Amino acid sequence: MPVISAFHPSLLTAFFVALLFAQSSPTLRAAEIPKGTHVLLRMVNSVTTRTARAGDQVYMRTASPVGVSDSIVVPVNSYVQGVITSVKRGGRVSGRAELSLRLDTLTLPAGRTLRLSGAVHSVDSQGSTQRVEQEGVIRQGSDSDRDTGRILITAGSGAALGAMVDRTLQGAAIGVGAGGAVGLATVMLTRGRDVELRQGVTIDVVLDRPLIVE
Repeated sequence: MPVISAFHPSLLTAFFVALLFAQSSPTLRAAEIPKGTHVLLRMVNSVTTRTARAGDQVYMRTASPVGVSDSIVVPVNSYVQGVITSVKRGGRVSGRAELSLRLDTLTLPAGRTLRLSGAVHSVDSQGSTQRVEQEGVIRQGSDSDRDTGRILITAGSGAALGAMVDRTLQGAAIGVGAGGAVGLATVMLTRGRDVELRQGVTIDVVLDRPLIVE
């Protein structure tokens, strides 16, 4: 007796139907987001060099979808978690504030968590001169224009006050010197502006290795 005849006809029918379905179904393949892909993120919490410390967590969400071959594989509002790796406040005399962060994980809406690796490419300046420089470091701009303006304003106020008190050019000159000295002292005692990434601002990151989404 042939071996196949030992099986019940209904079992054979179910077997062939399952085999046919498996052959006709599309094969599920992992999507690969290539290295160099830009991913726009939006800050969930606020971070500033005034209070941040290395090791602090950073929470973000994707602000735009990421697609591969006309299919969206990372939808908007997917969670991204990272960590601050270095913080430096602006100096009172020299040195600009800077902040570095590392991306760690991407969590999709379905709950799957993936390892994420990328470098910060650009950030929202928020009306300041902060920008991303080499190696993904976010650095605040120079305060020289602000400091010069502060010295000039205090010097001008001093000149006006000196002229009012003494009513002579000599009094105005003394006022200029005194006001300028006050302005310079203020600048010397004032820290440079902090790097700030407020809640809701966007960060553009670039993947530095492929991301496999299954």
